[in-house]
Amino acid sequence: MKVQGIAALMLTLFGTTCGFDADALEPEMPASTACTVTDPKVGMFGNDSLGVVLLSASTFTFKPGGPGFVDVDGALGIKVGWEVRKKGTLVVTGRRLDGSAPPARAYIPRSYDDYVGGMSLFLLFPTPGCWEITGAVADASLTFVVQVEKVGDGPSWRMRGPPSGWRVTGGSI
Repeated sequence: MKVQGIAALMLTLFGTTCGFDADALEPEMPASTACTVTDPKVGMFGNDSLGVVLLSASTFTFKPGGPGFVDVDGALGIKVGWEVRKKGTLVVTGRRLDGSAPPARAYIPRSYDDYVGGMSLFLLFPTPGCWEITGAVADASLTFVVQVEKVGDGPSWRMRGPPSGWRVTGGSI
């Protein structure tokens, strides 16, 4: 099936290095660690309008030598695969469920405006914690919950805001 093929490819590209390394430092955890994350089943979670590739544990661990980046304001960012199944411009927003934090945001290439198909974007979390993320296109939306952990200083890759030609949805820098 096409969706499972996309999910398998995205998991191969992004999922193999996102797990927690038991030998590394302990992850920075929020005060309350109870987070009921979304179960993506085969890696792809979605509906008739939108799909997103989630890791099997719906946990993003930002650690030295791991995937992702730290943005100019300290937010933790990761490339995430989406599939827009209904024509429109994707908007991604998010809120922390287990504490106060600025809203999550996404950096999305403008080439994906008014688009149908697979895409990659950067999803950014201002702090570790339990996050509810909502993607919306046209009159449809998809909501899921992920756990975000930070180990030490996080990944070594640093960004300075959205790349040229990309738009910001959700929170601000």
